[in-house]
Amino acid sequence: MEKIVIVTGAGISAESGLGTFRDAGGIWQRYPLEDVATPEGFARDPGLVHAFYNARRAQAAGARPNPAHLALARLEAEHAGEVLIVTQNVDGLHEAAGSRNVIHMHGRLNGALCGACGHRWPAPPEMAPDDPCPGCGAPATRPDVVWFGEMPYELDRIEAALAEADLFAAIGTSGQVYPAAAYGEFAGRMGAHTVELNLEPSAASRDFHEHRQGPASEVVPVWVAEVLGK
Repeated sequence: MEKIVIVTGAGISAESGLGTFRDAGGIWQRYPLEDVATPEGFARDPGLVHAFYNARRAQAAGARPNPAHLALARLEAEHAGEVLIVTQNVDGLHEAAGSRNVIHMHGRLNGALCGACGHRWPAPPEMAPDDPCPGCGAPATRPDVVWFGEMPYELDRIEAALAEADLFAAIGTSGQVYPAAAYGEFAGRMGAHTVELNLEPSAASRDFHEHRQGPASEVVPVWVAEVLGK
């Protein structure tokens, strides 16, 4: 039974109304990344960072899965082998679409993390710097997301899955954020057939055997139907 590993990036959620880093006029364009997506930025102004992620959390809460998310959930449900989604996104739309085998390598907007003791709990809609940790009581609450300069989650599990994959796909990724940008090359070297599905070639396109270009909501359902032989 074929093992399929899929990495998804911001491009798969763009058609659900959640912008990418590069979208003109989007939420990311209003804030320098070093101010809202780094540990140093959080140390300088935790109130600003919480306000930014409160806005992102509200935006994600109103978003709905698009046909690309739904197609991947169908793939997991109908494929005879294992399907693992490794997402760089923090929006939770894969689970909303019905996917269950999902690794959030960059964390999740609906999670809170204590910077003092490491305790995790479901994030409320609004978070503030002086919110006490339910575990230790310290006012060290932060979003449970991976910022630039921090280590992504579950890297060992991801690498083990890539080493065993028969088919690897990257969907809606820029090919510029590591380590995910190197997964196509690694999976191919380990024997997987690799395919990139994207609006345009990514910075890592050379690492893939096959390319499908177009909006995720169009190209992903077609690809999934082919994989399922339907």
